[in-house]
Amino acid sequence: MGSVADVILRSFEIAAERCGDLTPLVYAKLFREQPEIERLFHRDISGALKGDMLGTVIESILDFVGDRHFSYVLIQSEVMSHEGHQVTPDVFLTFFPTLADCVRDACGDAWTSDMEAAWREVLAALKACVEQSIEPAAASPDRLASAAAR
Repeated sequence: MGSVADVILRSFEIAAERCGDLTPLVYAKLFREQPEIERLFHRDISGALKGDMLGTVIESILDFVGDRHFSYVLIQSEVMSHEGHQVTPDVFLTFFPTLADCVRDACGDAWTSDMEAAWREVLAALKACVEQSIEPAAASPDRLASAAAR
């Protein structure tokens, strides 16, 4: 097995070779699983916004499994900024596995046990990253004050 980064990159390459643009697959699955999110894309008639967002997610994942020049901070800041659009952190916790499922489906018989293991590892690390971005809210002054008053 190559490095996790190599295996993840290869899975994206195979998925792209076999199905081209993953955007329609990823968002169709996301909207089936989280139908309340679809309304947030009502102006994205062409799919450009979804495609741009997915491209950023893929770039972030590739950085996340690599040198982490930007991805860790970007993911955490996106979790917080999306709350302004009523996108809760649990959506991020389902988006990454949704993408992984679509990559696996697109790879078909080229999907390997190495890919499965690499994605499982990356999804666990991404989940920890998202959850860590939530923790500061749990320690907000208001929460601390109400806990102290108990």
